[in-house]
Amino acid sequence: MRSNTVLCVALAVLLYLTGSFGQQDVCGQVSLNTKSIVEDAELIYDGIDATEGFWPWQVSINSIGSNEIVCGGSLINKDWVLTSASCLSFINNLDSSYFIIYLGRLKQFGPNTHEVNRTVSDFITHPNYTSSTSENDIALVQLSSSVDFTAYIKPVCLAAAGSEFDEGLLSWVTGWGSTSSGDFSEILQEAEIPIVSNYNCSFAYIDKRFKITDNMMCAGLSGGGKGYCNGDIGGPLVTKQNSRWIQSGIISLRCFSSLPSVFTRVSKYQDWINTQIVNNQPGFIKSPYYNNTPTSSIPDIPKVPDVPDIPDVPDIFSGSSPDLHLFPFYLTFTIISLIFCPFF
Repeated sequence: MRSNTVLCVALAVLLYLTGSFGQQDVCGQVSLNTKSIVEDAELIYDGIDATEGFWPWQVSINSIGSNEIVCGGSLINKDWVLTSASCLSFINNLDSSYFIIYLGRLKQFGPNTHEVNRTVSDFITHPNYTSSTSENDIALVQLSSSVDFTAYIKPVCLAAAGSEFDEGLLSWVTGWGSTSSGDFSEILQEAEIPIVSNYNCSFAYIDKRFKITDNMMCAGLSGGGKGYCNGDIGGPLVTKQNSRWIQSGIISLRCFSSLPSVFTRVSKYQDWINTQIVNNQPGFIKSPYYNNTPTSSIPDIPKVPDVPDIPDVPDIFSGSSPDLHLFPFYLTFTIISLIFCPFF
């Protein structure tokens, strides 16, 4: 009798844990950022100073010795940062303890009231990263200890496999990299830029003999313009969907002032990320978008009547839930509990 009771208790605990392994329902939620999907009819091509707390997933990867920024990244859960493999190529030749991660940072110099920092516990570059082609330019950095989420430090949601981003879709890129003056920025910069289709981006890069693959995406002006530059590598490209911000790209290729910016396409790497982060996996959201650039070719979307708020329930069947891989485990223990526990 006692052993069976213990079994039932254990099963109940397992059921609870199964539902808590995934990313908390906080990704991409920003209480301080009131930007709309389309900020202005006139796009912001040259970066402007960001407001503190607007991009709480933005991290700065700096060298401890000089305290200068090496590259950017984004917080994806309490223990991991997403960045580019080209960023970590600097670390491969050095000890990981040479680098420090700043979270909640706005200014590179002077005090940051809401800032915390961590050293690097581990880093993982994609095994098929090729520096000459920038293919599979993605990497993960494990923090030395977990961070607490605040209004100024929160994870971003990631674009799930199968996500699509139409040409012209307005997105935001952030970083402390080089400005038009050639110097790194002291204050975090933000710029709103449109998605460029891979077809048009490939045509723009034809003279550079650089291939835009399905694992990449582009944003900016088809003929060039301000986007990201040196020092921004590894940082996020994000788009707002309803109330959530979703990272669609990772800043990858070095900047060309006359060409669109090139990013690693995050949605192509959901499986790889989930195999590297076993516990508390990031929040993936599938993102089919309407092109949000004003145009008469976009059909009107019928207004949906207001309905009462209901609790969020993980959508395990759409592939957007980070706990999808745990569903069979959860179901098995649920059935066992229902069959045996009522008899004890």
